Amino acid sequence: MRAMQLDQPLPAEQSPLHLRELPTPTPGANQVRVKVRCCGLCHTDLHTVEGDLPLPKSPVVPGHQIVGLIDAIGKDVHILKEGDRVGIPWLHQTDGTCEYCRRGLENLCDNARFTGYHIDGGYADYALVSEDFAHPLPSSFADENAAPLLCAGIIGYRSYRLSEIRRGQRLGLFGFGASAHLVLQLARYQGCEVYVFTRAEAHRQLAKKLGAAWVGGAEDETTAKLDAAIIFAPAGALVPAALKTLRKGGTLALAGITMSAIPQMDYSLLYHERVIRSVANSTRQDCREFLELAAEANLQTEIKIYTLENANRALQDLKHSRIQGAGVLRVSN
Repeated sequence: MRAMQLDQPLPAEQSPLHLRELPTPTPGANQVRVKVRCCGLCHTDLHTVEGDLPLPKSPVVPGHQIVGLIDAIGKDVHILKEGDRVGIPWLHQTDGTCEYCRRGLENLCDNARFTGYHIDGGYADYALVSEDFAHPLPSSFADENAAPLLCAGIIGYRSYRLSEIRRGQRLGLFGFGASAHLVLQLARYQGCEVYVFTRAEAHRQLAKKLGAAWVGGAEDETTAKLDAAIIFAPAGALVPAALKTLRKGGTLALAGITMSAIPQMDYSLLYHERVIRSVANSTRQDCREFLELAAEANLQTEIKIYTLENANRALQDLKHSRIQGAGVLRVSN
């Protein structure tokens, strides 16, 4: 099978992924093999490729927003069948027995394994996944439009939920890429007013098109205090800026898997019971809830499509904010 494989981390500009012919994998017990149609691009892919995250497997095939059709089934698969369309997200496997799994926090599992990181991912013709971690997709989404739901959407949803925003309240979004453009639509669907902080003019125009009540830069003052905010950009300098926008008791959720250093700041920004919380991974329940809600709300994914062979260029465009909405690799038809 074709695969874009990473041998060692390098800056995206140096095109670190190499097109290779690898053996087509065979599903084991409780596994299905998925013929990949599309795979979404994620900043976590960029962090993996550039070495911001230590690699547990090398070489590795990145990609964890996988959409495809099951074309082979291992033994002890009881629900899914050949021909089913499924998605494979970031969470690939948990032990099911650690303290966190027993408490319903499998996103924090001590022995979790992640797609495109511990296990070869979707920048390839085929991918393997346990039946328990493959997700049927709403029929209302085309393959390329479904792909961004599987991480950008799910992590955005968990961040949105953990921000504790409520109907009729004001939500701030810092950074406006794949996750934020879906969260904006979800928040609007649920009756919230959304304020978007982003530098790129194209992103500002998209935010306005999708119904943002206010659009500006992180240095700009909003017309009203916000009830909650989510930072999607991996920039620690945004933390004090975001706290300045919050009312008393507001929550700031940090959605990224990495972030640059948070600068020293005055305690008054945090006082009055403002809360900062990180968001780590997601659960299968997050995935199920979000996919159902995405179909109900008819969320629209703005996408830019690349071929598998152009994965390096796609990651370069992602790094330099040249993608409006979400980037997607089309692997097969």
